[in-house]
Amino acid sequence: MTRTQKQSDRGEENAGTTEKQSGRGAASAVQSVDRAVSVLEILARHGEAGVTEIAEALDVHKSTAFRLLGVLENRGLVAQAKDRGKYYLGAGVLRLAGAAAVRLDISQEGVPVCRELADELGETVNIAVLDDDAAVNIMQARGTASVTAQNWLGRRTPLHATSSGKVLLAHMTPTLREGLLARTLPRFTERTITGASMLRAELEAVIAQGFGVTIEELELGLAAVAAPIRAHDGRVIASISVSGPVYRLNSDRLPGLAKRTVAAGAELSRRMGYGF
Repeated sequence: MTRTQKQSDRGEENAGTTEKQSGRGAASAVQSVDRAVSVLEILARHGEAGVTEIAEALDVHKSTAFRLLGVLENRGLVAQAKDRGKYYLGAGVLRLAGAAAVRLDISQEGVPVCRELADELGETVNIAVLDDDAAVNIMQARGTASVTAQNWLGRRTPLHATSSGKVLLAHMTPTLREGLLARTLPRFTERTITGASMLRAELEAVIAQGFGVTIEELELGLAAVAAPIRAHDGRVIASISVSGPVYRLNSDRLPGLAKRTVAAGAELSRRMGYGF
């Protein structure tokens, strides 16, 4: 066998070894995730547990259980009772559960409100929530006039170019809002607002009038109006919007649509516990 052939064989062996190691690494990572979830489930069942109890339940060494707990503690998903040394579910779990509960509650409570609004106005009605730097539509109802309308359900849409996005952006904390405004805002049409100062003025108007409007800022021919949905503590957690073609959502009709959308947002806010 020549030197070149030997080197080639060794290269194939090394490649095979690397591939196997990579496979083992992926399997190990999946196993770690599974164990971490199991830790959370154990604490959910028992309220609290020590490292030894968790290690025994997982059938792993105490050092492994300790490392898992350390990672979860760093992410705020578990906390340790200093006087007893036992672990319990942390505030991070409540944050995640709360975010999921909000979406589920809005989805449940929003069905009759969206359906009624869509039937009354004949247009497409959406509920959107903030998803990092975008608005994502979690519910949609179509009116009789919007049979051929686009399906917005599940779509992430830009905050600065949609009526729902403007509402969510306007009610952010100043720090988060300014962080987003400092970025380069993409232009979708000639009417898209991409300047930070102009957008700030637009958001001030959203706060003052109680609703946001877009006319051909995301897509040519599309107009929309949106209003906030509040949680029991007054925080804006979502927005409800009505959208349709500009020839139907024209300047004569928009004020009436805005008034009705604001009323629907207020009704959904009431259903979410706001105002009691």
